[in-house]
Amino acid sequence: MVDLSDPRPLREQITTLISRRIADGTYPVGSKIPTTRQLSQECDVSERTVAEAVKTLREDGVLRGIAGRGVYVLRKPDDGE
Repeated sequence: MVDLSDPRPLREQITTLISRRIADGTYPVGSKIPTTRQLSQECDVSERTVAEAVKTLREDGVLRGIAGRGVYVLRKPDDGE
């Protein structure tokens, strides 16, 4: 979840949350992650914040979006994510 006392931006906290879930197998490689709406409701943040986190992970090659199908895990994040 997000921690409002954490000085990191919410987007960064969500990026870390998704990365940890991929690393620990909650979202295995090849699986579809929850929708932006589902994650925003779970974390009590805006859908835009979640979308920015997902965009970061897509740019890093960890996630891949497929139009009309969702966002899928391509690989585990590198150490330090």
